Amino acid sequence: MKRKVSPRKFHPKWKRRVFVLLLLGFCFASLVLLEAQYCRIKMFALLSPPSVRKPKIAFLFIARNRLPLVMVWDAFFQGDKENKFSIFVHSRPGFLFNKATTRSAYFLNRQVNDSIQVDWGEASMILAERILLKHALLDPFNKRFLFLSDSCIPLYNFSYTYDYIMSTPTSFVDSFADTKEGRYNPKMHPVIPVRNWRKGSQWVVLTRKHAEIIVKDDTIFPLFQRHCKRKSLPEFWRDHPLPYDVSKEHNCIPDEHYVQTLLAQEGLEGEITRRTLTHTSWDLSSSKDRERRGWHPVTYKLADATTTLIQSIKDIDNIYYETEYRREWCTSKGKPSSCFLFARKFTRPAALRLLNMSALGAFQ
Repeated sequence: MKRKVSPRKFHPKWKRRVFVLLLLGFCFASLVLLEAQYCRIKMFALLSPPSVRKPKIAFLFIARNRLPLVMVWDAFFQGDKENKFSIFVHSRPGFLFNKATTRSAYFLNRQVNDSIQVDWGEASMILAERILLKHALLDPFNKRFLFLSDSCIPLYNFSYTYDYIMSTPTSFVDSFADTKEGRYNPKMHPVIPVRNWRKGSQWVVLTRKHAEIIVKDDTIFPLFQRHCKRKSLPEFWRDHPLPYDVSKEHNCIPDEHYVQTLLAQEGLEGEITRRTLTHTSWDLSSSKDRERRGWHPVTYKLADATTTLIQSIKDIDNIYYETEYRREWCTSKGKPSSCFLFARKFTRPAALRLLNMSALGAFQ
């Protein structure tokens, strides 16, 4: 008896081909759609305003302990709504800016963790500045680096200050030839020739390029550490008023020479605006107040804190450098402007009075 064999069931080849073609078509269409979507996103990105973070100013405070004028700076920074600043504070080793030591959220934990003990008239002040710059340079958005003391106040609001500083590609460095006081140590020659010896205020504003040069410097800084030291006062001076001739007391004050001399050594003086943005009153030789005589800057006390004082500082529009017979007319964005954005030295009562009078730039 013959067995019946059932015919084998199978899909025709053409059906499989159609399926493969449909699958390939679906994949191709998906790729086309993805490419079109990518092109639309790219075009939108090109046409839309860039969402890049704006360049920031790093505010670098050198303090003894806490910042006594923090309430002024808190009001000042509240004017910034676009995160255009950062804050770093160098205080004595171990001092923390926490809720017990500062009332401003802007300064919480803003102390550097490798601070050193700073002695006035020694190279330790330069080292503190270099430490602050090293920390601030870690943020690539920091484009300007501004040094301030714990007794500084702002004269204008944040917006005006930011535009003033960022409107020029130069650093602001008070720098002039030092030909009178004899602070130059001949032992610095020939690395630092006397023709490159400069003097000026330590309260500078640096571009990122110049800040990096200072942090990387391993030639000029060691010379300042070795040859730029404070002299001890003779025994017979200690019970008498200090002599008016500065050269008899110190042979060098490093923070008034280092940045200026380094930039001169590097041939970068063409990249700086040779004036400071921080006002300090030094012309006090005729003062009747013995505490205000000499070469230390005046400290503004409660009675000094008036709108007239602030306006008189704002009205200064030029600076004369007598050792170079040079007058520096102050400009901003190509127009005549006030020379100073900040002022020192103000006591806490004086700053509070100005703040309450709305005399400071935080409210203008």
